[in-house]
Amino acid sequence: MNPQLPALPGKGIPVVPGDYDHLRTVVEVNYPVRAARVFLNRHLSNRVTVHLVEAQRGERVGHVRAVQVNPAAGGEPAIIRGVRTLPDGSRASHFVPDDLVTVRAELATVDGRPPGGLDPRDTIVLHIPVRGYLRFLPGAYQGAVPTEQRTIVKADEASTRRWGVRDEVSTAEVRGVNTDATRRFLFIYQHMMTSIVDRIEQISSLTDPLTADPKFLPWIASWVTFTLDESLPLHQQRELVRRAIRLYRTRGTKEGVEEIIRVLTAAPVKVSPREKPQPFALGAATLAGGRTPAERYVRSEGRANYLYKTEREPINFFALVLEPRYRFEKRFSERAPAVLRRLTQIVTAEKPAHITFTIRFEGD
Repeated sequence: MNPQLPALPGKGIPVVPGDYDHLRTVVEVNYPVRAARVFLNRHLSNRVTVHLVEAQRGERVGHVRAVQVNPAAGGEPAIIRGVRTLPDGSRASHFVPDDLVTVRAELATVDGRPPGGLDPRDTIVLHIPVRGYLRFLPGAYQGAVPTEQRTIVKADEASTRRWGVRDEVSTAEVRGVNTDATRRFLFIYQHMMTSIVDRIEQISSLTDPLTADPKFLPWIASWVTFTLDESLPLHQQRELVRRAIRLYRTRGTKEGVEEIIRVLTAAPVKVSPREKPQPFALGAATLAGGRTPAERYVRSEGRANYLYKTEREPINFFALVLEPRYRFEKRFSERAPAVLRRLTQIVTAEKPAHITFTIRFEGD
């Protein structure tokens, strides 16, 4: 683990368009490590790893310093790093306030040639500054070029042979010291301690339905005796657990039915209470040919007239009003019949037992 980026020759090469824009955004915004991984996983399919480096003076700990792209096909990696610049374009030191500085991303390679497009198999490495154990060592182990100084005594050979007296001359020699092995050794413990500290700091996220590990979701749902259907997509499971208490409170109501439909199907709906279906009248009525709403939708049938008895106690109805048919078709395409079946199942399970409902499109 080299604590510093390698020195790249030449000036930074402008960031190429395409998927590299997402990497440039991570560097320019100076994302924290967790936010950077979420952002990249949302927009790219590449594998994202973390490389811990020693924090420099004035640098924000835990935020992305640079992004390195390791090509899957081999070759030199590309590094995207942020450069702090002043309004006149010159580089800014760490003493300049952040509100006067613009961070500009530069993309460079070791050989100086612009890289190709970002391949989905390439590995993305985030360089994250941390406060490591190196800060407890002498300055020789913390500098970019550690050195040591020693005194060398030299004698005048002619004086030694003639008089038997050594004419000594003292000089100081400064040479570089390779402390890379020490750095690597200390970073082993730094990585272990950082992992432990991160786990401690993320304890609160273990019980957050939006960030918890998927295998913990049924356990979290059991706290409120909520039965979680693990066959649902993961994002729907998280939303159901997050809204479990609210769904319990509003179950069977207009708001509760609308909310659970939005979570499970993403279909914009509204409940029209006490709306009766069209009654049947001879000579001015059409009967539905399909047995289910999905079949009637596939057959492109209009709104049908229904037979229902009125001699008994009044029957309570409500209507589930969907968006206009053309919008519904555009939104769900070939999944529209399955969405209608799912809507029927959800409303049947959530509505009060003594109430009957119909489904219609807005504008019918």
